[in-house]
Amino acid sequence: MTTLVDRARPPADPDPDGGRHRIVHDTPQSTRSRLLTRAPLPVLLVVTAVLYLWNLSMNGYANSFYAAAAQAGGTSWKAWFFGSLDAQNFITVDKPPASLWVTGLSVRIFGMNSWAVLVPQALMGVLAVFLLYATVKRTVSNPRHGQVAGLIAGTVLAFTPAAALMFRFNNPDALLVLLMVAAGYCLIRAIAAGSGKWLALVGVALGFAFLTKMLQGLLVLPAFGLAYLLLANTGWLKRIGHLLLATVSLIAGAGWWVLVVALWPAGSRPYIGGSTDNTVMNLVLGYNGLGRIFGASGGGGGGMGGNGAAGSSFGGATGLNRLFGSEMGYEISWLLPVALFVIVFGAYLVVRQFIRVRETDRLSRTEKAGLVMWGGWLAVTGLIFSFMSGTIHPYYTVALAPAIGALVGLGGVYAWRLWDRWDGRIALGAMIALAAGWSIVLLNRADFGPVWTRYLIGAVAVIAVLVIVVGGKLGFRKAVATAVLVGALAGFSASAAFGIATAATEHTGSIPTAVQTADSSGGMGGPGGGGPGGGGAGGTSGQRPSGAPGGTATQTQGQSQAATSTQRTGGMGGGMGGSTSTELTALLKATTTKWAAATNGSQSASGIEIASGTSVMAIGGWSGDPTPTLAQFIQYVKDGKIGYYIGSGQGGGPGGSSSSATEISTWVAEHYTATTVGGQTVYKLT
Repeated sequence: MTTLVDRARPPADPDPDGGRHRIVHDTPQSTRSRLLTRAPLPVLLVVTAVLYLWNLSMNGYANSFYAAAAQAGGTSWKAWFFGSLDAQNFITVDKPPASLWVTGLSVRIFGMNSWAVLVPQALMGVLAVFLLYATVKRTVSNPRHGQVAGLIAGTVLAFTPAAALMFRFNNPDALLVLLMVAAGYCLIRAIAAGSGKWLALVGVALGFAFLTKMLQGLLVLPAFGLAYLLLANTGWLKRIGHLLLATVSLIAGAGWWVLVVALWPAGSRPYIGGSTDNTVMNLVLGYNGLGRIFGASGGGGGGMGGNGAAGSSFGGATGLNRLFGSEMGYEISWLLPVALFVIVFGAYLVVRQFIRVRETDRLSRTEKAGLVMWGGWLAVTGLIFSFMSGTIHPYYTVALAPAIGALVGLGGVYAWRLWDRWDGRIALGAMIALAAGWSIVLLNRADFGPVWTRYLIGAVAVIAVLVIVVGGKLGFRKAVATAVLVGALAGFSASAAFGIATAATEHTGSIPTAVQTADSSGGMGGPGGGGPGGGGAGGTSGQRPSGAPGGTATQTQGQSQAATSTQRTGGMGGGMGGSTSTELTALLKATTTKWAAATNGSQSASGIEIASGTSVMAIGGWSGDPTPTLAQFIQYVKDGKIGYYIGSGQGGGPGGSSSSATEISTWVAEHYTATTVGGQTVYKLT
């Protein structure tokens, strides 16, 4: 029998499609390996979501000032666009409206309730953690090391107390952080590819950060610009050209809304809250700009805060120690010494690369860029926060959390590469020692948690450092790796515990703070929610409240941590008290005038708006703005546009009551008869 063989035909390709449809039989080892590689990120994101969403409604409407604006935006598209406090567009909040665009849409879709206001903040926090992970992972050249660095960075951000506070609160800071991290992601992509398109997206993201919190959103610009100029993967001329293009995109991203407001007839739009002349540029350069830095703003700062004391809780004395001081220290500084050390260590690695280097020790282009962008972010923003003389609140420091997380993650990976060298071992040991040592200082100062935990953290850290130094010298890689892991957990545990306690604490008012500590002093409570659960008159506890809506301050003797505190302190909001009575609510709902009522100050007006669902004219706005004048108010009354005047309203903060507000109060009292409705003084104007 003869077999014919076609020698011209090549043998069949066993994988004609390149193996795309090949059936692979996984071994238990390969399946386990993939799970260990892929599972950590989903686990981190789920844990972050639980941390930020769990029992979120206990915060009520959190900051009733921004909640009322979200309610207005959910009712009126015009109020949504301008960021008006009321649906009839008398005055805006004292910030640009980007964050209110998010919550306003949520309220429009889901109705006015606590979850509609606060869930978007939590989801922005989860997204910020993911983007930080992705950014740091792309920064590191080794994929496995990049994943580890990204997970460290994301975990640090998620559990930072300031983040656990602000991603459960409705101030603009949640969106601000998300946009800045998104800009950082685009920057790393731009540097790696030398891409002008990605750099233009950086400009767009920062433009919207400007529309979220004005100049604070641009504090990262020096670091971002320097990183691209020095390290982008393209020629010098193209780098400069790309930076110019990004500048144009930044101006476009921020300027389009400013231009629309400038061109819109002032008589048919709301007054720009926080300005002295009804212009956005005055707000940019004054109250929300240079006034914050040099202390010469046009109006008062924030109000007496819920869950925080007035005055001292505004940030403390200027200087390099401010970020490490009591309240700011508790919210942001737990791993700040480690991040600062990484900047120094990174500079050492870059210099060493020019002098004497092994191939495995080289920092890649993006790794050096990461040091510049995150180190510059931390340095510039941190120094401005430390020395600005205007209004500053501790929760502003959440803007530092992504940079701290990224630097800790990158520094840990860079040091681990050199575990078998003296400088790598010193770096690993120093990071663990700094994290644990400063945590013990903060725990002692705050009297937070059982005393034995501080000894445990210290003991574990000392043992870990010794194992790293000795084990590395002897070449015991697994022992060093175990010591690094255990030491890092010890150094991070206190920050995580404080972050969890912060998330477990109720927060309301205009100046939220993390948790109650032994060295915290009390002050006036924040505004009650104004809606369900709004508090009564402001509390005057000698200790900082845990942030619940109004009530009385009570705390079991010996309890020093907010996680177990039962303190409740309300504050100004909704007229004089933190709640709006059912009688007053019914009265306002029955009105047919453009504004159901007028009262002094945005904080008072916001609580009434939330409770009644009506528009309330906030005389003087948040910071004593010169609107309306007495003549304008009289004309509004003559035209039948205001139903009632509610007396005893308080401005949102120092300066929240303008001279015209005083004149208006006097004029109303002289021309109308006062009645008491639900314990509040009310004048019928129609």
